[in-house]
Amino acid sequence: MTTPARPRRNFYGRLKGKSLKPSQRGYIEQDLAGLSPGPVSWEENPQRDPLDLPALFDGKPVWLEIGFGGGEHMVHQAARNPDVGIIGCEPYINGVAMLLGKIRRAEVGNVAVYPGDVRDMFDVLPAGSVDRAFLLYPDPWPKARHHRRRFVTEEHLVPLAHVLKPGAMFRVATDIEDYVRQTLEEVPKFGFEWLAEGPADWRAPWPDWFSTRYEQKALREGRVPHYLTFRRV
Repeated sequence: MTTPARPRRNFYGRLKGKSLKPSQRGYIEQDLAGLSPGPVSWEENPQRDPLDLPALFDGKPVWLEIGFGGGEHMVHQAARNPDVGIIGCEPYINGVAMLLGKIRRAEVGNVAVYPGDVRDMFDVLPAGSVDRAFLLYPDPWPKARHHRRRFVTEEHLVPLAHVLKPGAMFRVATDIEDYVRQTLEEVPKFGFEWLAEGPADWRAPWPDWFSTRYEQKALREGRVPHYLTFRRV
């Protein structure tokens, strides 16, 4: 199954209802151009040629973080795994700005930032090119009529399966019970198997886990995190 190409999105539009000043826009553009030559150069390429991942990351395995939020987990993984290249996608300017500061402080260079929707990245990632993907505390879209907007739907899972290598891991963390239900129902339909043999396999975080600010908020408010691991078959 193929997914049709989508029109380019304007990263600097509708950012939580706020407008970006020209000076702020220039600052972010300059930082992104220096830190992420791959995805940013594609943003200016309407032909949407496939990304040259071996050139971008010197042949390293590639991981993908879908909506990196404030970037805590992404920078943690980049520092812990210097032999891996990590692409992070995030459409909100606040998250991108926080990530850039964390990248500088941690002095990690094995990251690439796409300041936009991961669905656009799916259009340029080669088939079977990604070794691991993360979906960490995604927008829960709590209203029933909005559940179709959740990431764990056919619109997103089909292209995700397309870009993941056979055997690649897909990690999902969420504190929303109904999101867990939908994840377990939908993800296995599109080329994934759930790797769980007992309760500890979804109640305990991964050994290399780094708790994000969204998880800390969930814990403060009494919600229980779930950690789901799938393998691309």
